[in-house]
Amino acid sequence: HVQLVESGGESVQAGGSLRLSCVASGATQDIGCMGWFRQAPGKEHEGVAIIDSSGRTSVADSVKGRFTISKDNAKNTLYLQLNSLKTEDTAMYYCAADLLGRHLDTIVQMGFPFNRWGQGTQVTVS
Repeated sequence: HVQLVESGGESVQAGGSLRLSCVASGATQDIGCMGWFRQAPGKEHEGVAIIDSSGRTSVADSVKGRFTISKDNAKNTLYLQLNSLKTEDTAMYYCAADLLGRHLDTIVQMGFPFNRWGQGTQVTVS
C-alpha cells in the first residue's frame, strides 16, 4: 500500500504564499505520476498540478503562473508552492498518486482521476 501525508496548509492573507508538502511511504515504487487536487465546500474537486516520473509538469489554468509543483525523489516528498494566493484558492488540498502507470497527458485529460490520496491539508485565504 501507498500512504500519503500532506502538511503545510494554514490560514494566510491574500497575496501571501505557502508551501505544501506530501510525504509518500509504503510501496512507493508503484507510484507513477503524482499531483495535487483541491476541493472547496460545495464544489467539485479540481485538479491543480501534476508531475510525472521524469519531472514533466502540468498546472491548471486557474493557478498557472502562481503555483509550482516539484518533488524530491530522495525524500519521497511532493511539494506545491502557492504564491499570490487569492480568496478563491481556499480549499482542502489533497496530495494524490497514480498507481496504474498512466501517462501525464491521459490523467490531465481524464480530469485527474488519481487512485490514492491523502487526508488533505486546509488552505484558507482571506
